[in-house]
Amino acid sequence: MRGEKKIFARYVSLSVLGMLGVSCYILADTFFVSQGMGTDGLAALNLAIPVYNVVYGTGMMLGVGGATRYCICKAQGDNGGADKIFTSSLALAAAVSAVFLSFAFFSGALAKLLGADARTYAMTEIYLRVLLLFSPAFVFNAVLMCFVRNDGAPHTAMFATLSGSFLNILLDYVFIFPCKMGMFGAVLATGCAPVIGLLFSASHIWRGRSGFRLCRSVSPALWRYNFLLGFPAFVEQMSSAVVIFVFNFLFLRFAGNTGVAAYGVIANVSLVVLALFNGIAQGVQPLLSEACGKSDNLAGRRLFRSAAAVTLCVAAAVYVLLAVFASGVCWVFNGEHSAAMQEMAERGIRLYFLAAPFAGWNILLCARFSAEQKPLPAHILSLLRGLVFIVPAAFAMAALWAETGIWLAFPVSEAFACAVSAGFFVFGVLRRGRKKSLKKQTQGKGL
Repeated sequence: MRGEKKIFARYVSLSVLGMLGVSCYILADTFFVSQGMGTDGLAALNLAIPVYNVVYGTGMMLGVGGATRYCICKAQGDNGGADKIFTSSLALAAAVSAVFLSFAFFSGALAKLLGADARTYAMTEIYLRVLLLFSPAFVFNAVLMCFVRNDGAPHTAMFATLSGSFLNILLDYVFIFPCKMGMFGAVLATGCAPVIGLLFSASHIWRGRSGFRLCRSVSPALWRYNFLLGFPAFVEQMSSAVVIFVFNFLFLRFAGNTGVAAYGVIANVSLVVLALFNGIAQGVQPLLSEACGKSDNLAGRRLFRSAAAVTLCVAAAVYVLLAVFASGVCWVFNGEHSAAMQEMAERGIRLYFLAAPFAGWNILLCARFSAEQKPLPAHILSLLRGLVFIVPAAFAMAALWAETGIWLAFPVSEAFACAVSAGFFVFGVLRRGRKKSLKKQTQGKGL
């Protein structure tokens, strides 16, 4: 039991640190862009973020799905199957990267589609174009990071992400201020970060420490695991993209570029908060998958309870800290010292992050379903919280309470999704209880 707790703490803490590193890609951009390019630059960055979410979310889907299946194969002693899913995941990552690269030629059309106007178009377009040119690095970095973590090397996965993040922060400052490269410098720094992370993950293979090997052939039939088991991870990022797109549209309507800039602060702080929850979920995922592969249900339940307790404690701490220090957080990103943006962002932080405990629980439960190869409830929950609830809630509540309604749409939708996820959880508990009861009755009759 004590050894299990130590392993849980190690995996979760390293995963959280790694995910925080990933979130720093955009957070560093937000700070330096706000200082170097003001409110319009911050608005342009926020308009471009949904594309980053799609690229990174796709990489996480392929990585989480493939690595989950890999971990189960390893637990069952199927080394050949583990090698096949690794090889097939890399082939799929290459195909997806080619698609993203092709979209770099349409960055101008994408900028207009995302809502860029005359003041923000040039900065949004250059950010999108360079980001898409670096998309293969983002995709392969996410895939390898997941496999390395599931291969018993969470420390290497953590260093892969943190090294890239530190480089990103350094290059952001150098490119934006001394080099005066503007938005191009910001996105160039962001694009270099996953390249460094990729080298760290690849070193796990080069040093001969990996449990996976490349096969001579690719098995497209195995791609279903990437999509089925990794879909919740994709929806988690995709929902962020959809929410940002919808909220940008609504804030442009109610408060113009100042509203988009204020929401940009909250959206980027949200990346960090969700990274904490995703770190906990992805940290415990390999352990849950291993328990599932060994049919050790008791260990699986203990691990989930520990993860749930950590998630709820983190959610409470996050909300208290953000509510108390809302003024300081917003001031950091308010390079032009706009009083209107400051007031709007402070109010938004205190309302928006009421969603923290609900979002944390939903993310963790999705991870548990995927880790145990139960894709259907994970897919339903992911779609409900990422698309089905949030979009109509945003429009309806904006129509009723304007700006305040937009801020409250996120916690309301997460609360509804949490009610559904609680239903799934209770149903699962009752189902296991019935199975145990039937098993005892059968054994009793046998005796």
